[in-house]
Amino acid sequence: MSDLGSEEGSEAGEAAGGIGEYEGGRNSEGQRHGFGKAQLPNGDTYEGEYECGLRSGHGTYRFKNGAIYTGDYLQNKKHGKGVFFYPDGSKYAGDWVHDQRQGYGEYLYANGDTYTGEWANNKRHGQGTYVYKDTGSKYVGCWVNGIQDGPAELIHLNHRFKGRFLNGKPLGRGKFIFDIGCEQHGEYIQPVQEKEEEEDEEPPLPLEPIWKVSEITELTPWSPHDEELLEPREAAGAAATDEAVSHPTSDAGEEGEGRQEEEVNQDQEDQEITDFGG
Repeated sequence: MSDLGSEEGSEAGEAAGGIGEYEGGRNSEGQRHGFGKAQLPNGDTYEGEYECGLRSGHGTYRFKNGAIYTGDYLQNKKHGKGVFFYPDGSKYAGDWVHDQRQGYGEYLYANGDTYTGEWANNKRHGQGTYVYKDTGSKYVGCWVNGIQDGPAELIHLNHRFKGRFLNGKPLGRGKFIFDIGCEQHGEYIQPVQEKEEEEDEEPPLPLEPIWKVSEITELTPWSPHDEELLEPREAAGAAATDEAVSHPTSDAGEEGEGRQEEEVNQDQEDQEITDFGG
């Protein structure tokens, strides 16, 4: 259900038979115009500005299931600045374009996670920061169609990872930076899925990228945007490699758990798009 769909019928049918209840201004043609209050047949309500029979300007739309949108409208669509309170306790505050989250905004998810940054077509898209409430970790970097993709930094309580992400997973060259004053350089490598002789009914799950250490250094200035990212480093001694492998193992687990939370929240966003029309 969307606020557009729930009131669209009342506007279209008003001249023919008068659908729903309305109190407020009208223009010379009898259309809702100016400030008004509407009680819709499905139980939703709208209080705000109209222009030539359509919601345009600032207003508050209350759904019978408890959801509320308060903000700007343009020709019956959420457009401009607005806040949407969802029934599950989540909330989006930011820019809207033609009934979709687009521009800049903050989303507070039902599980306490937050995303602050750029949006396009109802999805996290562009630069943004995602904070995981349970762990305190946060992802700061690029998003593409709701998925972590591009240069980014994954910050934990006592260390962080700088590198690139692809389809929600770290991949390629990067480094772990530890608060104790050292860095672990290396590369996330995507394992090759081995083909089995007998094909399973369900396709196998994709393997997680494996972190391969190349060297340990003191703190050095570096970012995923540097050309150094594309250049291979000479492998360090085997002793340094063996010593350093244990740290990223837990990091990969944290990243995996975080991705599961994001997938749940992405499913929630998609469900909200279906239920409320963006």
